[in-house]
Amino acid sequence: MALHFSDAEFERRFDELKAVMEAEKLDAMLLFAQESMYWLTGYDTFGFCFFQCLVVTRDGEKVLLTRSADQRQARHTSNISDIRIWIDRGAASPVLQLKDMLFDMDLLGARIGIEYDTHGMTGKIALQLNSELTSFANISDASALIPDLRAVKSEEEIVYVRKAAELADKAFDAAMEEIRPGADEGRILSAMQGAIFEGGGDYPGNEFIIGSGHDALLCRYKAGRRVLGERDQITLEWAGSYRHYHAAVMRTVVVGTPTDRHQEMYQAAREALAAVETQLVPGKTFGDIFDAHAERMDAHGMMQHRLNACGYSLGARFTPSWMDTPMAYRGNPAEVKANMVIFMHMILMDSITDTAMTLGQTYLTTDGAPECLSTLPLDLPVKSG
Repeated sequence: MALHFSDAEFERRFDELKAVMEAEKLDAMLLFAQESMYWLTGYDTFGFCFFQCLVVTRDGEKVLLTRSADQRQARHTSNISDIRIWIDRGAASPVLQLKDMLFDMDLLGARIGIEYDTHGMTGKIALQLNSELTSFANISDASALIPDLRAVKSEEEIVYVRKAAELADKAFDAAMEEIRPGADEGRILSAMQGAIFEGGGDYPGNEFIIGSGHDALLCRYKAGRRVLGERDQITLEWAGSYRHYHAAVMRTVVVGTPTDRHQEMYQAAREALAAVETQLVPGKTFGDIFDAHAERMDAHGMMQHRLNACGYSLGARFTPSWMDTPMAYRGNPAEVKANMVIFMHMILMDSITDTAMTLGQTYLTTDGAPECLSTLPLDLPVKSG
């Protein structure tokens, strides 16, 4: 089996989950989040785009119901010994096959928690599950249980996070070798992703964000490439990914001479990043983090140019996003704990002057001050011809 963690690590995780299930009085859980399956068993696939479900019970059973195309994947990448196949045939529903499996597992009338809040669960599947299981068992939403456990990283996980951060730094160095007037965005992307692959890394949970000129003000990937001008700006948001663990970084690079507005916005972003670092300590909340960011941004007159969130947790994530919970937004009561991995992004987009400025990096929280996992300088990056 191609497992990335020790047996003791997997046993500890399952023990933690069973303790939470005991506290929540759950007899079983239906896991649909690929991240949950990977964390609990090592199961590594993009087959969650089809129906699959890992059933776990409080007394220690783990049974995977998946398609035949993922049977060998599960055997090779996970510690699941009981793998069952639902059959593609006509109008046959995999939900009905899951219900039969739950009956065979003696879970009729049991208290079952379901992961609804995940990309591995479509609305159609949710409706079918509710229809079939409401009279079969006492079902409830248990979407938050495993994400809460995953938010605090173990020592074995932190090893992979550090490697992801190392790869992220190498990706930026590769980008800076390419960024200049006349540079093609495609070559920049190729250099960044190539550095990560060459370093043993993985595809990230979502596409790298790249945009220059007017598109430097975007916070999402879009199709199409552009060639940089003599005076330009390019925004990059990327993540090193290693064993699916992510370490994200964000920068706006100025090509040519920065404008006064670039300098003003950079100063606001730099101060805001310093302010949030003071809140990345146990006892603070993710709402406190956002408030520190907003106070500094607004003090520089940037309220209309900033976002309503300034960061989020990172971990082992799958398509379509590397973003994890908790997220830093106003009033979020989620607590900062030691050994969390948190990406802080200071993003300013001035559509009036068509000026972009971003500054972001990933931190590991400790019992005291946070540790920045990137070695990249925080100076405003500028490239001339």
